[in-house]
Amino acid sequence: MIKVILWDIDGTLLDFLQAEKAGIRSCFEKFELGECTDDMLNTYSAINERYWKMLEQGMMTKPEILIGRFIEFFREYQLDTSVAEAFNAEYQVRLGDTICFHEHALETLKSFKGNVRQYAVTNGTKIAQMRKLQKSGMNDIFDDVFISEDIGIEKPNKSFFDGVFSKIGQYDKSEMIIVGDSLTSDIQGGINAEIKTCWFNPNRKENTSGITPDYEIEDIAQIIPIVQ
Repeated sequence: MIKVILWDIDGTLLDFLQAEKAGIRSCFEKFELGECTDDMLNTYSAINERYWKMLEQGMMTKPEILIGRFIEFFREYQLDTSVAEAFNAEYQVRLGDTICFHEHALETLKSFKGNVRQYAVTNGTKIAQMRKLQKSGMNDIFDDVFISEDIGIEKPNKSFFDGVFSKIGQYDKSEMIIVGDSLTSDIQGGINAEIKTCWFNPNRKENTSGITPDYEIEDIAQIIPIVQ
């Protein structure tokens, strides 16, 4: 029986791409960088994903990836790279302005409240995540929130989960599950922590990573019978 759910936020409970697009476009307006096209957003998303993978692998620090992704993006389109740091700072705030739940995510969280302990586990920046949690109402649902900046290390490192486990009390690992959209961060992290794993794969992507989750779902509500 599952007694504890560790939830990833971006890309799992919330549609991160919608917030990303809105945040980037509003920052382009603020910094007067011209039009941000769909093609530019797609390019940025690919760069951003690659940088976060390097963070997961310990190849770069979080400050390096946060600024570095925008420097590379701006260079790609001959934009002023000197504003990258200020752009990122503003982006962290605006990233939390667009709240778009994946289908059935909020209802599922509410259905578990009081019956299962629920915790957010995220590598996202503290500024952006706390804003999202407050504006979305998830602050009132989660039993606690664990952000890698506070713990001092990122998912999928086992030490991240050790930090979480030290705070939430005594549970057998067989009673715990992590739900997330990232095979390399959430699922590998759960494997490293020796807990059950559930891959949220709404677009039915092919898994060629060699990382095998215990469960795979394409709708958040599908976690309900797994937990029960």
